[in-house]
Amino acid sequence: MKHESPQTVRKAATLVAALSSFIGPFMGASVIVALPAIGAEFSMGAVMLGWINTAYLLAAATFLIPFGRLGDIYGRKRIFSAGVFLLLISSILLATSTSSGMMILFRVLQGFASSMIFATSLPILMSVVPGEERGKAIGLTVAAVYLGLSTGPFVGGFITQQLGWRYIFWINVPLSLLLLTVTTFLLKGDWSAEERSRFDLRGAVILGAGLLMTMYGFTTMPSYSAALLVVLGIIALAIFVKYEQKVASPLVEVSHFRDNAVFAFSNLAALINYAATFAVGFMLSLYLQKVRMLTPQIAGTILIAQPIVQAIFSPVAGRLSDKVEPRTLASLGMAVICVGLLMLTVVSLTTPIAYIIACLVLLGFGFALFSSPNTNAIMSSVSRSHYGFAGATVSAMRQIGMMFSMAVVTVTMTLFIGSSEILSANAEQFIVSCRYAFALFALMCFGGIFASLARGNVQRS
Repeated sequence: MKHESPQTVRKAATLVAALSSFIGPFMGASVIVALPAIGAEFSMGAVMLGWINTAYLLAAATFLIPFGRLGDIYGRKRIFSAGVFLLLISSILLATSTSSGMMILFRVLQGFASSMIFATSLPILMSVVPGEERGKAIGLTVAAVYLGLSTGPFVGGFITQQLGWRYIFWINVPLSLLLLTVTTFLLKGDWSAEERSRFDLRGAVILGAGLLMTMYGFTTMPSYSAALLVVLGIIALAIFVKYEQKVASPLVEVSHFRDNAVFAFSNLAALINYAATFAVGFMLSLYLQKVRMLTPQIAGTILIAQPIVQAIFSPVAGRLSDKVEPRTLASLGMAVICVGLLMLTVVSLTTPIAYIIACLVLLGFGFALFSSPNTNAIMSSVSRSHYGFAGATVSAMRQIGMMFSMAVVTVTMTLFIGSSEILSANAEQFIVSCRYAFALFALMCFGGIFASLARGNVQRS
């Protein structure tokens, strides 16, 4: 580390974490609004459109924990910078895609790049922020996530309508260049939290195979082959857990989940939360544009209600979690989300737009109460040397939860409308599939309240 003052390094790390936290959600939210336009150009049905999101999430979730471990061993800034560069390349490739197959393939590459970024950005920040300010720092990065989510639908809708969907990926190019510049010139140092130890390649392969089979199986339900993949994936994950308890330098410290209740239940709560909320934006984007026939710009403007509320209240919740037990705030947030999802189960062909916005506002407030305190609880429950693993686990729970959320929607849409495009003739069936998905999500959140409460109190240092 060079001789920059700790305060300078802290500000640079916060800026890098905030920028990286903004870019991913901004791109994802923009793409969701653009999906109907992409589908129209490449003649893609609702299920195939879902794969533009699913392919990205599948790749991101599979590689998060291995890259978190590689960051601990070889340096987090090094892995982070490589991820930003790959994000830049994949954005250019997506902007110039000429088929649905290319779109899905390059979204896989983008997910791979994102896993490198998400696995290391939070650990970099936690490595330079003192314990008493963790909640505040996490609150700022979570606010950046929701700023990306809030501007994404509006900007994405505007760009799609005025310039075309390809410019959504082009706009990611200067943002990636900005992040690379800040990382290279302002973020001095490279954090590897331990002595150079061996990377558990065999464990990474077993974990990757298990996650890939399980998540791909869920997304291709219902079918016998999908059920077989899920079973094989779960078996592979069980083998991974057994193997990791014997290896000298494990990829995952199983003891964190076995002996650390705060860490285990906070991660479970995060998994449930993202699984129950991520696909809401996807469904409502299709509902507003395909069923209610609103323009991408108007649909995007409506969808920003949720992330704007999240961006406003996340820093407040983060600061509160430095003083109030995280499980209290996070459990309350999960309960608020449950109510918002229950309200969405009555959506129809003529539901007032004001009602949809009210539901989104409620979801945004609940998610703000949940996310920052829950992340603070996870990062505060491990030692500094395990920040890479903990940060990667936080991101893995998010990506796996998002993946499962899309899988639920894919299954409900497959059951009610198949692979058809959403048209006026099957709009009612699409709405019924949404209602079932919202009901399942509400049930999951109800269970998540108890997972959040079960974690116990954080032992503050």
